[in-house]
Amino acid sequence: MTLDIGSGSRGGEPFRLDEASTADPAAEIYVDLPASKSTILLISIMIVALCGIVYELIIGTVSSYLLGNSVYQFSITIGFFMFAMGVGSYVSRYVNKNLIEMFIYVEMALAIIGGLCSIALFVMFPFAPWMYRVAMFAFIFSIGFLVGLEIPLLTRVLAARKGTRRSIADVMSLDYIGALIGSVAFPLLLLPSLGLISASFAIGLINIAVALVNVIWLREYLPNPRRMLYGVLAILVALIALTAGATRITAFAQNHLYFDQIVWQKDTPYQSLVVTHDWPKRDLRLFIDGHLQFSQLDEHRYHESLVHPVMSWGDTPPRNVLVMGGGDGLAAREILKYSSVEHIDLVDLDPDMTKLGTEFAPLLVLNKDSLNDPKVAIFNQDAFVFIKTAERKYDRVIIDFPDPHNEAISKLYSVEFYKMLSRALTPDAVIVSQSSSPFFARGTYWSISETMAAIFPRTTNYTISIPSFGIWGFNMAHMSEDGDLQPLPDGLNYMSDAVFQAATIFPPDIARPDTDNVKVNSIFEPSLYHTYLRDMETGPLVN
Repeated sequence: MTLDIGSGSRGGEPFRLDEASTADPAAEIYVDLPASKSTILLISIMIVALCGIVYELIIGTVSSYLLGNSVYQFSITIGFFMFAMGVGSYVSRYVNKNLIEMFIYVEMALAIIGGLCSIALFVMFPFAPWMYRVAMFAFIFSIGFLVGLEIPLLTRVLAARKGTRRSIADVMSLDYIGALIGSVAFPLLLLPSLGLISASFAIGLINIAVALVNVIWLREYLPNPRRMLYGVLAILVALIALTAGATRITAFAQNHLYFDQIVWQKDTPYQSLVVTHDWPKRDLRLFIDGHLQFSQLDEHRYHESLVHPVMSWGDTPPRNVLVMGGGDGLAAREILKYSSVEHIDLVDLDPDMTKLGTEFAPLLVLNKDSLNDPKVAIFNQDAFVFIKTAERKYDRVIIDFPDPHNEAISKLYSVEFYKMLSRALTPDAVIVSQSSSPFFARGTYWSISETMAAIFPRTTNYTISIPSFGIWGFNMAHMSEDGDLQPLPDGLNYMSDAVFQAATIFPPDIARPDTDNVKVNSIFEPSLYHTYLRDMETGPLVN
């Protein structure tokens, strides 16, 4: 008995499956699918592209969270992924038989590899950075290779019915549409609603669902459909189980990254937020993208040093204060110690960060419910946009941005940003910015000072020691050359007049270096970003 699988031709004559099996093994078997079955494959192509781009974004995001430097991580991920797709496309030329079967096997492999990529990377990271990088490139190459392999396979299957020109047009157009849907769905839907680990499981489920539909719908074109069905169902059950246990699996992965117990976590459209607590030490900690933002044990050193020198500078009491960053409410807590303050505008891009600062009970105890004070107005928008349209005039500005580890943040330390900021200040206003470590990021610290000095007539530099961070630095800039530090409030736990005076003295190994590292940062020439990367690679800079 023979099974006629279509009217594809070899030398102009139609052939049957039993005829092809006795022919040259290298001869390609064409399958002329009916229109309804061709449609299934076309839809599969769009979904394949969607899944491929999401896996790419997941790996790039995980690497950005764990290794920093998002521009570098996404550039490497995209470039290596495209290279792997090219290798897969090239290898597809050697697949000459059972193209539909091969496509389903590729989908099964993608579901397993892509579905597990996120949890595997998170678990592997704490052991050794080199191991993480090897695994990262292995996942990128494997997924890119499989995606690059299956698109030519489906194009050749569809070419038997539509011809090469139409099949290529249909496949590539749907491939690009799927990539668009995936790239939009990831930041807007998948990441905020599922998180990285659950999102990879969910996309793996989509891949295996595509395989299942094709096994059932195209079973007459498969050599052993029952065996393939069992394999697909086994993977489907495994991924469903992983998705159902995603919360516990995520907790397991995070416990490998953080020493303390995780009490709150969320992946927002902007960043990964994790709060941990060491109960015996009473140490609440906030991590953003895996980087420590504060420790309850010593955050008072950081926030008193950030806030009180700038608030106590000059003869005019502060009234209108602008805080950029500081969504945890700890800087606002210190500002509210000044009775002269009438209004505080706090600008933080991430609404989930300020929600944490206004609703999370352990943090409310620490920040003394400062963000719910009637004097505080919260704005969840980009600081660059906010200051460009600001209507209020401020006499104090406190800048608490992350270190300039990418070009997007680097713009917030630019001469253009400081110029716009100066237009929103009173004539005797003072601003302060956290400026990274003058020891570990010496060029970065002094470049921020140099950039401020390009706009403001006077700057003041000071550095302190914070156990959780090491040596840390701040830069003040003044609209007026007049004024000096007034007595600081009583009852502070760390900062005092004497401590501040000592903090303005820089030992030789952290003093301003006489090198080309100290440059004015501009949006058009983002030297600060490259300086920061160089500082992180070379470590402390000694003359």
